[in-house]
Amino acid sequence: MKVVIAGGSGALGRRITADLTARGDEVVVLTRKPREGRPFRQVAWDGATVGPWAAELAGATVINLAGELVDRPPTPANIALLTRSRVQPTGALKEAAARHRPALWLQAGTLAIYGDGGEAVLTEESPVADGPPQMAGVARAWEEAAAGAPVDRQVLLRTGVVFDRDTPALDRLAGLTRWFLGGRIASGRQWISWLHIDDFLAIVRRCIDDPALSGVVHATSPRPVRNAELMAGLRQVLRRPPTPPTPAFLVRVGAVALRTDPALALTGRRCVPARLTAAGFTFAHPELVPALRDLLGKDDLG
Repeated sequence: MKVVIAGGSGALGRRITADLTARGDEVVVLTRKPREGRPFRQVAWDGATVGPWAAELAGATVINLAGELVDRPPTPANIALLTRSRVQPTGALKEAAARHRPALWLQAGTLAIYGDGGEAVLTEESPVADGPPQMAGVARAWEEAAAGAPVDRQVLLRTGVVFDRDTPALDRLAGLTRWFLGGRIASGRQWISWLHIDDFLAIVRRCIDDPALSGVVHATSPRPVRNAELMAGLRQVLRRPPTPPTPAFLVRVGAVALRTDPALALTGRRCVPARLTAAGFTFAHPELVPALRDLLGKDDLG
């Protein structure tokens, strides 16, 4: 199978590329800067206009991951950057697909499209939120840009926080915990929809291989946890004692110093993978602590 990946140089893109290459797929990565020595074919594009790269899409599976990292202050300029970096490449892919029709379009997305979900259990049928703009606003613009793409099948893969070794999400949390700063954040009641990297890659493969899957699919563990449970799990795996909580105002102050968005820590969503569960998908790492132990390589004290 031929798979064309836009945005393949990011953490998840590199993992998907390696995983699909290992199973024997022909992987082509659209990139602004081709590099030597890669075990897959690279094709140059500018992420904005249709060029010779467009012919690669014919009959292929297209995976669209293109977009800047969201871990940045939610200034108007940054929100515009996040939106433009997603919408513009998606528009170019869509125009190219009209000339060279792909078989499948796997569109990356985020569960942040539901905003701050509170206590509601969110499935693929739940309505999306109006804000905050750096979360739901950007996510909605990304999905809307891909809507109506001329393909045989399209999957909108809304993904939770993917835990993987040597990636910003897990590294930051583990680093704070190792430095005895792993207490709950604010009330600790905000829900975290998380996923082990192995399950994420298995879901991508399932979406590619299963013709019955189309439309919105949640890529997240069937066991979302509250922030307090997440931090307790990290302390357990990393062998750290109970730690005082971090008040919301300190999170906001710290976010300025770290040049990040405090909403990433202060908001949450209780999302479940209803469609995958109904399709009989089996998660290898459905429980938080065993998943963290697998990734962080530590033994439980108890």
